[in-house]
Amino acid sequence: MKQQTTIGGRECLLYTDGQPQVLLIQTLGEHEHNSIDTEVELIRKAVPVPFVMAAFAIRDWEAELTPWHDPEVSKRTIVGELAGETLLYLTDELIPYLRKQYGTLPIVLGGYSLGGLFSLWAASQTDVLTAVAAMSPSLWIANWAEYSAAHPVRTQYVYLSLGDREEFTRNRAVAQVGNNVRAEYAHLAEQLGTGRCTLEWNPGNHFANGAIRTAKGFAWCLSKLKKQSC
Repeated sequence: MKQQTTIGGRECLLYTDGQPQVLLIQTLGEHEHNSIDTEVELIRKAVPVPFVMAAFAIRDWEAELTPWHDPEVSKRTIVGELAGETLLYLTDELIPYLRKQYGTLPIVLGGYSLGGLFSLWAASQTDVLTAVAAMSPSLWIANWAEYSAAHPVRTQYVYLSLGDREEFTRNRAVAQVGNNVRAEYAHLAEQLGTGRCTLEWNPGNHFANGAIRTAKGFAWCLSKLKKQSC
């Protein structure tokens, strides 16, 4: 069942499937509105675990999801200043609302591109998340490796993915994404263990099959939580 509603002043899409056992939360940019229905259906078919998907609207993709300023991401000075507000919305508005409606369930936060970057960053800022799915995360942002080393994730599971053509670009900053994601996976494997994190490579560049890749990430997290509950 799909419902469009407003939670804490933000537009949200809620998808419910049976008696939910897991809360899925996704950053939703305007460019993802046309594919979210397909994505949710793919998740539902992949893993037989009832869930709630709450996709909350991101009005300014760069400004609201980038954890600190990097001129390679954007020349706009506001970019890097609003991620804290987005995280506060997540922890103080959206999650309390969902828990009131559906109970205290495991929470998976996920997103694509800057949404994936934000999800990983959020996992180091709060312990309210059980798992994170970061699809093609923008880990080419300046100083990510240093930040990650000093701020370990506080989740049980992390899914990473990347397109196998993403690092082959003329943009020198973006070209670092392959090495940075590999390093992040190695760091997570050491912290969490290889059974609690994964790095999946998908065919194509950054813009190929975003809904399919996102669904795969959430499905992996669901499958891990299903095994944990058995």
